Amino acid sequence: MTKEMQKELRKTILPYEKSNMKGSFWQIVNTFVPFFLLWYLAYQSLSVSYFLTFGLTVIAAGFVIRIFIIFHDCCHQSFFNNKNANEVLGTISGIITLFPFHQWRHSHNVHHATSGNLNKRGVGDIWVMTVKEYEMASFWQRLGYRIYRNPLVMFGFGPIYLFLITNRFNRKGARKKERMNTYLVNLSIALLYGLMCWIIGWQNFLLIQGPILFIAGFLGIWLFYVQHHFEDSYFENEEEWDFVKAAIEGSSFYQLPKWLQWITGNLGYRHVHHLSPRVPNYHLEEIHNHHLPLKSVPTVTIGKSLRAVKYRLWDEESKQFVRFDAIKKSTARQKIAQKALE
Repeated sequence: MTKEMQKELRKTILPYEKSNMKGSFWQIVNTFVPFFLLWYLAYQSLSVSYFLTFGLTVIAAGFVIRIFIIFHDCCHQSFFNNKNANEVLGTISGIITLFPFHQWRHSHNVHHATSGNLNKRGVGDIWVMTVKEYEMASFWQRLGYRIYRNPLVMFGFGPIYLFLITNRFNRKGARKKERMNTYLVNLSIALLYGLMCWIIGWQNFLLIQGPILFIAGFLGIWLFYVQHHFEDSYFENEEEWDFVKAAIEGSSFYQLPKWLQWITGNLGYRHVHHLSPRVPNYHLEEIHNHHLPLKSVPTVTIGKSLRAVKYRLWDEESKQFVRFDAIKKSTARQKIAQKALE
């Protein structure tokens, strides 16, 4: 795609960078109301069967993802046209999803500004090492990376670490407003959870809220992971890095069934969102369908996405993700070539 085509594409998307009050309000209603209703039904079902309760928590977790999408849009100042309204709803949504508004907004904006840039990794993204970096790493660095990239750790321990540790502490260098917002969210969560434990008992609370948060966290990390980890993704050094290419080639279109697309708040249209973060989630599908260049982006189906767990390292030479065993094969080929020369 030429620079002229990129500029034209950005120009045609500009009209969508405004929220629709009716659309935003309706999304609040069809997301928050079902969530609280499902939570209440889950509590009532405890006296019937925990299998029923667990089923309801699974559905409620889907609505937590929708609440997070609203939180996410508020962080981009795209859910409402008013900055204060975004901040208020974003903070409330952050209390429900256990994400501090200002802290996450900062890291996520850095992610958008540096996605696919090999020289600016480490903030708001998933740890990715190149093949060369891994080959030069120490034993302990390799071990740490392998543990981090293990699916059981990333998707199992990951949500717990994110909710209880990462999101509860301010980052180094955070400004006063950001720090105060984190304190406010933490205090609000403590008061809310304490009140719920007092009303229904801590055991009942954990039996409902625990699965909801874990399932939502697992799915949230998975959705983020698969949309940036596909075989021919995009990573370049600072000199060659391009924002539009990173958005279109480094963020996939995760093709989901309509009901999953609705539950995830159009998160599958990651490429459109990275191209224009100010677009509300309910406009993303329309942009994708009406702009031909966006239809040629990498498409990932549920079946293909399951292969993403095997992609561990970025190979700068082949410009694609590879498995750990690719290093062994590469080393073996080098030894064979060396012996042939001897």
